[in-house]
Amino acid sequence: MFTYRNSRKAIFILSIALVVFVFSCTTSAPKDVRVERTSKTAAQLFGNPNYLAMSYGGYRENSRDIQPSIAALKEDLKILSAMGVKIIRTYNVQIQFPHASNVLKAITELKKEDPNFEMYVMLGAWMDCLNAWSASAPDHNKESFQNAGEIDRAVALAKQYPDIVKVIAVGNEAMVKWATSYYVQPKIILKWVNHLQELKKEGILSKDLWITSSDDFSSWGGGDASYHTKDLEALMQAVDFVSMHTYPYHNSHYNPSFWKTPDHLVNLSENEKIDAAMTRALNFAKNQYYGVSNYMKSLGIEKPIHIGETGWATVSNGKYGVDGSRATDEYKQGLYYNALRRWTNKEGISCFFFEAFDEPWKDPNNVSGSENNFGLITRDGAVKFGLWNLVDKEVFKGLKRNGNPITKTFNGHKEELMKTVLVPNTSYKREI
Repeated sequence: MFTYRNSRKAIFILSIALVVFVFSCTTSAPKDVRVERTSKTAAQLFGNPNYLAMSYGGYRENSRDIQPSIAALKEDLKILSAMGVKIIRTYNVQIQFPHASNVLKAITELKKEDPNFEMYVMLGAWMDCLNAWSASAPDHNKESFQNAGEIDRAVALAKQYPDIVKVIAVGNEAMVKWATSYYVQPKIILKWVNHLQELKKEGILSKDLWITSSDDFSSWGGGDASYHTKDLEALMQAVDFVSMHTYPYHNSHYNPSFWKTPDHLVNLSENEKIDAAMTRALNFAKNQYYGVSNYMKSLGIEKPIHIGETGWATVSNGKYGVDGSRATDEYKQGLYYNALRRWTNKEGISCFFFEAFDEPWKDPNNVSGSENNFGLITRDGAVKFGLWNLVDKEVFKGLKRNGNPITKTFNGHKEELMKTVLVPNTSYKREI
């Protein structure tokens, strides 16, 4: 017969057993037990060397009209995670290109499959001026009617995926004046940054969501004084952090004084000249970073500064190739990437390296165009020189891209790689 006294005894025994079970699980659980992690804030992620940042486009074909599938995006995200990348940057939320929203779906699926999986997004909203990319003359003082839709879609995605979207970036190189097809004045970026900050105050967006604009160092006041305007000052006050771009690679053509071998180094070996040039390239990027920092300090503005974009192409038949500055190859990319990571990790700077994978759509009629070849990994999954050590460590074991296992370029033969490496050109005639 089941009596009240027996039930109390049974409950007591069951309680003791439960305590023993829980204790044994917490003290001797296998290492691969999955633990649900809480989502981190942008303030916890940015500047944290355990959460590397990367610019990401998953396009594998010669046209953006061919969108990567969710399965392909998940394949890429697993590769990025294996590299230690936990924050990725996207560039637009245009209706015709659902890449960013699909990336968020892919991350969500991966998190359901593995609660330990972490990936966060700096979501870009593209900004254009009136008449951008059209036969009419662009009006840089007025904005495109498309901008409002970009902001609305970014807001919707940030609300739908608050555990993943940690930053909204208003515009990409949208204020720099060499972007002659589409740039806008800072007041337009400021308008939308203020709008997003207001949505945070109203509780429509998370108070922990960071708002920025991602632009060239000069647009943030780190160079030409013509950018030093009251609207830029107001924008610096309005953003949660400054996301600046720096490209010594492009400046090896447009501003090559740092790139050419100085007279006191002409007696170095060819390899020494290359290594010295890459040291100067890193210092060039540092100087642009500190240029922005010093300008902000001169205004009494204290905000974090992170690198929203920088990179180095590995193939070029144009201004940066054999007949140009000769800045282009995998060896130089690897030196730049690893030196940059060491510096930014030490200084607590997040750096969205451009970019994870080669994207052939950017210059589809010129397979050797530099814009197609900024990836650290090729379209078919061959890891370039800068990441060869990760292949050696087997971090990509079991992962594939386009059906191919992750391998090394040049079959890992450095002597073959070095045959493609050029000493910086000191005499070619620069053409704008």
